[in-house]
Amino acid sequence: MDLLKNCISNQVSIDESSLDSIVSKFEVQHIKKGDFFVKSGRICQKMAFIVSGYLRMYNLVEGKEITFWIGNSGKFITSLSSFVFETENHWNIQAVTDCTIYTIGRKNHFDLSKQQPKWLEFDNLLLAHSFALLEQSMFAHLHTTAQQRFETLLKEEPALFNHVPLRHIASMLGITPESLSRLRKVK
Repeated sequence: MDLLKNCISNQVSIDESSLDSIVSKFEVQHIKKGDFFVKSGRICQKMAFIVSGYLRMYNLVEGKEITFWIGNSGKFITSLSSFVFETENHWNIQAVTDCTIYTIGRKNHFDLSKQQPKWLEFDNLLLAHSFALLEQSMFAHLHTTAQQRFETLLKEEPALFNHVPLRHIASMLGITPESLSRLRKVK
């Protein structure tokens, strides 16, 4: 659980005892390529920290898969509104590769928030980061070209192109797989 410990301690100043208490609430889980962490239409009861592998968030729109986000090692993933408010989830979260994750259930998550002030502090930063990511994504789709979005993703997440099918990356960028192929050839 060193990766999870490092993730938390890099964001908040925390003593070892509190850190151990927090990570003890997480359980290891392995997800095979193609299996789901959560499906749309259900209530999301867990949040995951990705240790290895790639998970993608997507939804079906008129029978077409639209990828919203792809997470990898060192990142958290959940259907945030469903997890927090116990509402029906709108996203599928599926393993793109075999994955190892650490999960925390909703009850343990909120109990920790009451018992461990540093977890609450970290959780608030995580929430703020999620909103910032959403804001950046919306801005990029409204104010940048496909070429700019591709170049940014290639610069920030180059390994993604080696592990994730290009159709998922294209969808996340808001372009067709054919357009992505053309952009990759130019680069």
